Amino acid sequence: MTTAYTPMVQQYLEVKRQHEDELLFFRLGDFYEMFFEDALTASRELNITLTGRAGGMEEKIPMCLIILSIIILQN
Repeated sequence: MTTAYTPMVQQYLEVKRQHEDELLFFRLGDFYEMFFEDALTASRELNITLTGRAGGMEEKIPMCLIILSIIILQN
């Protein structure tokens, strides 16, 4: 059993601690991803698919994403 989050999830959590009251859109390549409670909120409020991602622990962490090209095309 793994007991630590992956480096990417650790980085996300570090940034999230600095912005606890905001939805954090975390850029990974061509995607903006949200995790944990932010993923649950974004999925519900933006009507986007909630899924899961391996994060280093035994269970997957909640996750949803928006493709960057969609955001660029909207502008």
